[in-house]
Formats: sequence, C-alpha cells, structure tokens
Amino acid sequence: MQKPLFLYLCASKIKKMKSIFLIGYMGTGKTTLGKLLSARLGMPFVDLDAYIEKRFFKSIAQVFEERGEDGFRKTEAAMLRETVDFENTIVATGGGTPCFFDNMALMNERGVTIYLQTSPETLCETLAKAKSKRPLIADKTDEELLAFIKENVAKREAFYTQARFTVNMESDIENIVQGIVELLQQND
Repeated sequence: MQKPLFLYLCASKIKKMKSIFLIGYMGTGKTTLGKLLSARLGMPFVDLDAYIEKRFFKSIAQVFEERGEDGFRKTEAAMLRETVDFENTIVATGGGTPCFFDNMALMNERGVTIYLQTSPETLCETLAKAKSKRPLIADKTDEELLAFIKENVAKREAFYTQARFTVNMESDIENIVQGIVELLQQND
C-alpha cells in the first residue's frame, strides 16, 4: 500500500532528524501525542515508563515501591541513556525524567525536545481519574492533588523550559499534531 503523499513528504523530511523527546508533567498527554506523531511521521515510538516495565518485568509502581524514588530515578536515567541511542525515534519521558542526572542536557544534545505544557487545573482533572496508577499521587485528595501539581510543576518548570520547543496542550489533539509536524519541518 502506498503512503499518502503528505505523510511520505513528512516522513522523508523527518528521516534526517534526531530523535524527538516529549517532556512535561505526568498527565500532559506525552504518550497519546507520541503515538499520534509516530503514526503521522512513520517513526518508532517508545514510552519510557513502558520501556522500564518491559525491561524489569514490573510495573512502575512496583519499581518505585521496591527502589524508592531515588532508586527509581537512577533506573529511569539508565533507561533514558539506552533510548538516546535509538535513531529517529519518538520518546515519551516520565514527568520527572528531565529533572534528574542531567537528563535534560542529554536529551537536548541527542535530539529535539518538546515541552508539553498544560495548566495545573487540567492536569488535576486528568490525574484524578488515574491516581491509583501513579505512585506519587495515589493517596492524595483532589485538593491535595492540585496543590501537589502546582508545587511540582513550579519546581520542574526550570527543567521543562530548557526544551527546544514548548507546545500548549490545551487544544484539539489533531491541531497539536499538525502544529508539531509543521514546527519540525520548519526547523529541520
């Protein structure tokens, strides 16, 4: 089956590009967007959390519980160092990945970084539905969750804003995908 012309042109233009690292707070849509970009650009997609789970045969919550946050962050950094060697790949990182062990500098050096920015209120709505899957927020009330998100986004913003591009995620996902494709083409 022949690729549509637009997809072929996008994919052929992107083939010369380094990997794309999607960063942002948990719940911003890095995985969802990464899968859509992967399909649109014809590039492989890796979700860093899923990659860790497959490598260790454990859920992120289990790795977190067994190793603590510090041990998890070391594991995450080691797995990121593996993925930066993948060519022409879209990588959705964990929310904290850019904030530890010079991971942000490594991603900027080895690929194109895109910060997916979302308001704390929207993040709270999204994360309240999936608290049990997220070790850092599993036991928080909605009020505590919003305060936690605001505090952590403020702490992480200094790392997130080191990304080459920032994309506001509070729009239609198809428009966001199209905007990123155009952004990548213009900055190839």
